[in-house]
Amino acid sequence: MSPAGARPVALPRRRWILVVVSERRDDGWVPMGVISRGFTGRGRQGPKLPPGQYLVEDFPVLSAGPTPRVDLDDWEFVLTTESGEEHRWDWDGFTSLPTESVTVDIHCVTKWSKLGTTWEGVSLDTLLDGVDTSAEYALARSYGGYTSNLPLEDLTDGKAWVAFRFDGGDLEPEHGGPARLLVPHLYFWKSAKWLRGIQLLNHDEPGFWESLGYHNYGDPWLEQRYWGD
Repeated sequence: MSPAGARPVALPRRRWILVVVSERRDDGWVPMGVISRGFTGRGRQGPKLPPGQYLVEDFPVLSAGPTPRVDLDDWEFVLTTESGEEHRWDWDGFTSLPTESVTVDIHCVTKWSKLGTTWEGVSLDTLLDGVDTSAEYALARSYGGYTSNLPLEDLTDGKAWVAFRFDGGDLEPEHGGPARLLVPHLYFWKSAKWLRGIQLLNHDEPGFWESLGYHNYGDPWLEQRYWGD
């Protein structure tokens, strides 16, 4: 996800954005200064890291606003097709679906990477099984109003999950619990926290950060961070 309280400012040339961020680590919030297209970060470290990324051992917390607190009795996940057909699960029903445990690397647009993270969740292939759709795009919707857009093909064939456990325990709210989208091959803002549904679309619809200057796709290996990358 993207930084807590970050306020992107569109500069006169639309290919530039300015973001003031802070990052929460184990010892509290740490100001990270300003990120722009000219930010160089800490450089590439290690063969598994995409260009411009640096390795962290903790799990920084970056969000676009306050953390929603969702009671499991009220939690619901809704998959909506382009025709308006809805497929709904409450918490008990969702967590009763077949799950997978995956170990993946994750990469944040603010240039940190965390390797070998272990998650448990429901594959999007499982959720889409039997769903009648010809959609090519998806819009993830979160409690709290956050959205993130993705091509549907980036959610299928074992590439994405709705995760509700991390590192052997329940997924904490600050990291997106009760459940979050997990799409590890894209920058982590695409893996929407506090997920409440996915809408299938025939057209691409930019999400929260995409409409404020972040790249529409977000491939970390191509450094697709902002407009024009």
